[in-house]
Amino acid sequence: MSTLSRRTLTGLVTGAAVLAAVGAGAVAVDLTGSDAPATAQVALAADATPGNLRQSTHLSVDAATRAAQSVLRAAAQKNQRISVAVVDRDGNTLVTLRGDGAGPQSYESAERKAFTAVSWNAPTSELGNRLAAAPRLADIPGTLFLAGGVPVTAGNAPIAGIGVAGAPSGDLDEEFARAGAAELSR
Repeated sequence: MSTLSRRTLTGLVTGAAVLAAVGAGAVAVDLTGSDAPATAQVALAADATPGNLRQSTHLSVDAATRAAQSVLRAAAQKNQRISVAVVDRDGNTLVTLRGDGAGPQSYESAERKAFTAVSWNAPTSELGNRLAAAPRLADIPGTLFLAGGVPVTAGNAPIAGIGVAGAPSGDLDEEFARAGAAELSR
């Protein structure tokens, strides 16, 4: 059996102390490397003055689901097999639905179109034109500059993005995405 160095043992003990503190709900641990036992401190509350905090509006999962289902209904009326994604204002996926018979590529494409639309607060069909002036925009991870993504706004600020992929044209994808956004205005 090999012996562990003092440094390795200290790291293991410190790691165990951190895990124990986190499990106990402590927020901060003294890891200064001193021989004194680690001490946990309770974090102080943040200063909640208006200059330090900002409120934002987020789309609920129920609303995102209603919008996605409305997209699938609009596509079904035109016999289209698509996928739809609804992301929140931060680009995090709230709902993704892959319609019956939709191609395997449509799922990720829908998410990327939704992310792109909310990131720039513009329909992806319009954003494609910006690539001519700034082609490196397409290098931003998670984006897709093809028609089919629309932002959802409240008070002129983006709160979500809806992306659709799988129809034979981006115009149809965007038409279906707009049906989802319209569902949210009712």
